[in-house]
Amino acid sequence: MKVSLAALLPMLWAGPALAQHAHHAPPAASAVPPQGEAAQADPHAGHDMGGMAAGPSTEPPPLPDRETAAPAAPTDHLADAIFDPAAMERARAVLRQEHGGAQASQVMLNLFEHRARSGGDGYHWAGEAWFGGDIDRLVIKSEGEGDRHGVESGEVQALYSRAMGLYTDFQVGVRQDFEPRSRTYATVGFETLLPYWIEAEGAVFVSSKGDVLARGEGAIDWRLTQRLILQPRAELNFAAQDVRETGTGSGLSEAEIGLRLRYEIRREFAPYVGLAHGRRFGRTADYARADGQSASDTSVVLGVRAWF
Repeated sequence: MKVSLAALLPMLWAGPALAQHAHHAPPAASAVPPQGEAAQADPHAGHDMGGMAAGPSTEPPPLPDRETAAPAAPTDHLADAIFDPAAMERARAVLRQEHGGAQASQVMLNLFEHRARSGGDGYHWAGEAWFGGDIDRLVIKSEGEGDRHGVESGEVQALYSRAMGLYTDFQVGVRQDFEPRSRTYATVGFETLLPYWIEAEGAVFVSSKGDVLARGEGAIDWRLTQRLILQPRAELNFAAQDVRETGTGSGLSEAEIGLRLRYEIRREFAPYVGLAHGRRFGRTADYARADGQSASDTSVVLGVRAWF
């Protein structure tokens, strides 16, 4: 069949207009679906598409529900019907030990530094070691400072630490001071991880002579690169009464703030440089001046942070 060009021109001209008119026209109320091979069923018909329109969820997964008790451990082990039950019980004990019951240890030297300051250089250390599991641990802490004449102040703590939450440990034990006076304290404290990865700890100390002290510390790591870390750090010390033997006044007795920049040659070994400023307050400052010491000092610190 032959079709002339004159007959095709009106059809070509009317096609776009009809398509545009059909685009804006409302759908018929009782449209009849096409029949035959041209009819294609919608593959998403009957599906709820609301979740896809909203996109993937950005909410963090929920924390473990600690209010609901864990289910009871199973007692009917099918392997006992085939193998020696005593041998299978020993194997299950090893499995429990390797999946949550293992013992671990760490020695952390947070601060080990030389302090260059007016009136004479000095040194400072602070660190801890622990041994135990995820819940119960033995913790040993030590902190102190001195100069070329010897140790000015130093202490060692032996603590029982128990996890009380996802990020908090409760600690109780004893503290022994060996400078400036030998004195023993009962200790109650905590360690926790606050939002934004702030490491904080605090403790109350009651001596054998009835002296009551308290301490709070906090630090945060700001990672500038994968190996370069800037760490602000602060420590506050309090006393409930004046103790002339140790040069401690009531209230806020001492405070120190520091800013240290360390470079992690390895994760376990990082030298650092920084500044530290310490200040005594109230009667503590008066005791220091009476002993010929300054009430405040600023130091340039050079040290190393290490753990294993």
